[in-house]
Amino acid sequence: MIRTATTDWGQLGPLLLENLWLTLYMVAVTLLVAGFLGLVFGILLYTTRRGGILQNTAVNAILNVLVNIVRPIPFIILIAALQPVTMAVIGVTIGTTAAIFTMIVGATFGIARIVEQNLVSIDPGTIEAARAVGASPWRIITTLLVPEALGPLILGYTFVFIAIVDMSAIAGSIGGRGLGDFAIVYGYGRFNWEVTIVVTIIIIVMVQLVQFFGNWLARKALRR
Repeated sequence: MIRTATTDWGQLGPLLLENLWLTLYMVAVTLLVAGFLGLVFGILLYTTRRGGILQNTAVNAILNVLVNIVRPIPFIILIAALQPVTMAVIGVTIGTTAAIFTMIVGATFGIARIVEQNLVSIDPGTIEAARAVGASPWRIITTLLVPEALGPLILGYTFVFIAIVDMSAIAGSIGGRGLGDFAIVYGYGRFNWEVTIVVTIIIIVMVQLVQFFGNWLARKALRR
């Protein structure tokens, strides 16, 4: 019969807070960098397609291939597959920085597709009207495309936040640490279900707060 370990929160409490901070750090950096790169790639995917304001078949094909290759790969496999690249760019393959690099790569291409799909919903007639009055591609992108899709984009990024939290939990497998690693090492690994439940509750509360904020922000954007 397996016994549940006694929880010493005097010892585990500071470790929990440290790993919570590491999770927030990994998620924030990933969302910031991958959010920007994904937005750029998503806009390029949309604008370089046939009939787009920056039509370029070669660029569009390359971006589509990259997105279609990277996006379906399970994150744990992506970690292993990108080890040579991570070593070349970061200099190490384990640790928080290495985990963040892999998370950025994985999230960027997922975000790119989300951005493209939201931009597709914009009425083409609106874009044609802007082109007819001589608006430059840059002006169309910054004053029409992004503002028109802002509400759905905010919801998309909220969904991505949750996916990145999932990634951060798996990142513990390469020494990234964080809440996922803490739950595995001090909870599951020691048969201490109290630790696992506490970590699960923290993650649920964190996700719910971000979801609530994202929904509120999206509603404000849609009312504009």
